[in-house]
Amino acid sequence: MTMSINSMRVRADAEALDVIFTTANQCHLPGIAVGVAIDDVPVYRRGFGRASMELPVALTPTTRMRIASVTKHFTALAFMLLQEQGLCSLDDAIGRHVPDLHDATRHVTVRQLMGHTSGIRDLYAITMLLHGTGRHVSDREMIEYYRTIDDRDFEPGTNWSYNNGGYVLLTAAIEQIAGEPFEEVLRKRIFDPVGMHDSLLRRWDDDFVPNSATLHMRNRQGEHTRDYMGMELTGAGGIASTVDDMLRWMKHMRSPVVGSAQTWQTMREPHRLGSGFITGYGLGLAIGRYRGVETVSHNGGVLGGSAQMISVPALALDVIVMTNGVDASCAQLANRVVDVCVEGLETEPEPGVWDAKSTVYQSPGSGRVIQLSPQGGAQALSIDGGPFIPVTPDQAGALRFPVTMDFIRQWLCLDETGATFFDFGNADRMDAFEPSTASLGSHAGRYVCMALGASIEVRDTSDGPMLSTCGRHGRADYLLSPLRSDIWRADTCGPFSLLGAMLTFAEDGQSLAFTAGRLNRLTFRREH
Repeated sequence: MTMSINSMRVRADAEALDVIFTTANQCHLPGIAVGVAIDDVPVYRRGFGRASMELPVALTPTTRMRIASVTKHFTALAFMLLQEQGLCSLDDAIGRHVPDLHDATRHVTVRQLMGHTSGIRDLYAITMLLHGTGRHVSDREMIEYYRTIDDRDFEPGTNWSYNNGGYVLLTAAIEQIAGEPFEEVLRKRIFDPVGMHDSLLRRWDDDFVPNSATLHMRNRQGEHTRDYMGMELTGAGGIASTVDDMLRWMKHMRSPVVGSAQTWQTMREPHRLGSGFITGYGLGLAIGRYRGVETVSHNGGVLGGSAQMISVPALALDVIVMTNGVDASCAQLANRVVDVCVEGLETEPEPGVWDAKSTVYQSPGSGRVIQLSPQGGAQALSIDGGPFIPVTPDQAGALRFPVTMDFIRQWLCLDETGATFFDFGNADRMDAFEPSTASLGSHAGRYVCMALGASIEVRDTSDGPMLSTCGRHGRADYLLSPLRSDIWRADTCGPFSLLGAMLTFAEDGQSLAFTAGRLNRLTFRREH
């Protein structure tokens, strides 16, 4: 049943909203800060839990916290403001503003970088996978990779893949065009004019910033730790802000004084791929629908914290949720806030009937490997060694990600002979196979990728088969488990469970393909 926006009503019931955050309402663990505004008026501002486990300081709506990738649309706007001055264009090749890039990178456009359709390799993924976490790697050092990487994940404009590395390049371009550091661009052109005086760029997680919440990670034993991503955080996810500042910002988004009407319209326009498929992602903003209403949103996450910004423009409802821990999903909590605040939302469709399966599929064309596994009584799906994510069948039987990941237009359809993975309109046919035990045997050895200046060592140890990566700025270790003699899953030994990969060994034994989520088949050749 489709509901009319005119039949919906918005109100804030503080008691009902408090119930959503019951588990965070304590005084000994990291917590959550949340803000809700209706018709540009803040109607709910709360902090739950501690700003730091070391001090008896409560989180508040005025505590600085990382907004992580919510930063991206600020970065996009900063470039657009320079475009308004006639200094640059969305359709500029990035090589015009960042010198000495390899041909594989220099010709992609700024628009493609902002919309995640560039196809270039993701520097954040490369850095964390090859170097591990917690090691300082600057933007300048990461960009050096784009001077030697000689291939891409896909041809620009043919697919969509979330890419933090594109925003590292955008930061460099903005600094080059503006002639000043990125934090000054944000402060002078965005934060000060909007009145966001508690917001700033925080480049590193392990420095000291006044009035800031501490990030809290958990180790495999469930204990809280100080584990950080390590990379410099700028245009991809470097802003720290407060609940109050973010409510000011979302109010500003509806009636902007920073950025022209044309700029904001362009930022909200989802990209269209060469195939005609519409991605649902604009310039640093996800444009979607939730229970019958259009939303403008973005999620963000770092080691030890996350954030979710979501606005329902037609109802003038704004929600910001931020956490300094890893035990809560800000995206799920923000959706629950919308559920409570809006009367008359569409009923969520009932999932289809499904028996959880444990199967592995591989694409003969792309090499992609998808695993299905029962997890906690539900069906979960892993792509190329990534984390297992719960999926539910729709009425047609397609396995789909949670509604909080709706902007990722991917789903899996099973049939009698295999499966088809739909990836932003691109159909990838996959064959099923049963996992089997195997030994490394002749696959053991050292493999190198000259374009990355990196190596992989595959070896048997007393703890089982292992993989060690060594890059320009560090190393990382992974446990290996066989899916087939030529396909092995790699799970990190480090703190970040999202780090995983799939190894596919070539038939001639002279190379392997290293695929990890958004990184598609990095080729490493055996060293003799």
